[in-house]
Amino acid sequence: MFRGKVVSLYTARDAAVPMESREEVKAVAGKGLEGDRYFEGTGHWSKTPGVSREVTLLELETIEALEREKNIAIAPGAVRRNIVTRGVPLDHLVGREFQVGAVRLRGTRLCEPCAYLEGLTQKGVLAGLIHRGGLRAEIVTGGTIRVQDAITE
Repeated sequence: MFRGKVVSLYTARDAAVPMESREEVKAVAGKGLEGDRYFEGTGHWSKTPGVSREVTLLELETIEALEREKNIAIAPGAVRRNIVTRGVPLDHLVGREFQVGAVRLRGTRLCEPCAYLEGLTQKGVLAGLIHRGGLRAEIVTGGTIRVQDAITE
């Protein structure tokens, strides 16, 4: 059992544009986060078949480790994940449901980094995030997610 929290929230209206920090965002089951590129179908991978692009999460601890281990300082929004967490073992949530504030999510697969992300950030990000690039999730029960919301199983 864990009890983590939402540290920050991000959406981007289109592919490759900077992520915008949000204090809250509406999660819609089967669709994604309002105002995000994948909700709108304008994300880089929107036309590519794949499982769950509704929500992506990343541990703040991973960003801190990237700086400590690889000397790469990167803003949480630059990693292009929607929800940045603290105290949540995201890799263990594949195939499991969990609660983010009032919203119920189901982890669907790990969110491995790609060359596209490294092209938008800096060299070394791809290698630094392999096997710790976050989690993809689908929205089971919609609602509003807010910064500082608790994350629990």
